[in-house]
Amino acid sequence: MISAYFLPLWQIILEAPQYPEGLGMKIWLNSITGNVDQINGLNHYIGMKHIIVEDFVEFKVLPYVFGFIIAVGLFTAFNGRLIWLKIWFFLLVLFAIAGLTDFYLWEYDYGHNLDPRAAIKVPGMNYQPPLIGYKQLLNFLAGSLPDIGGIIVVMAALMAGGVLIYEMRLIRRTHAKTI
Repeated sequence: MISAYFLPLWQIILEAPQYPEGLGMKIWLNSITGNVDQINGLNHYIGMKHIIVEDFVEFKVLPYVFGFIIAVGLFTAFNGRLIWLKIWFFLLVLFAIAGLTDFYLWEYDYGHNLDPRAAIKVPGMNYQPPLIGYKQLLNFLAGSLPDIGGIIVVMAALMAGGVLIYEMRLIRRTHAKTI
């Protein structure tokens, strides 16, 4: 989890014939890197707002939230009590739900609230990338996937959930034997 703090959590990939190498953005806890300027230039034609890191309060808050989750995880590892594992697992799940919900709303806003004066207008078309996976948007194939940091967070949550299930079963078996 500590390494995930310093790695990109999510990535957005755009593939099109005119960009054979593709365009991409990497979303970190406190920033967005990659082909942001090129993507902003393309988005201008369809009326999307520019992606500006300073416009997102999340990038100011996320490093502290994630740091807190890491601290609780370290405390849990050294404390060894089941209640703290439950709390840490709950925090990981809550972080994932809140993060994906916020990201979906961000994508929805950018893909639906278009400038009516845009150069390219396709009636009924919105340009919201998928939350997870790939979606065709005009001549672009847009992908939205976890990056290495996001994969680490998912793996940590799966391991914590697995240990939690194992420990709870062990307690049940031990308790059943003493009755």
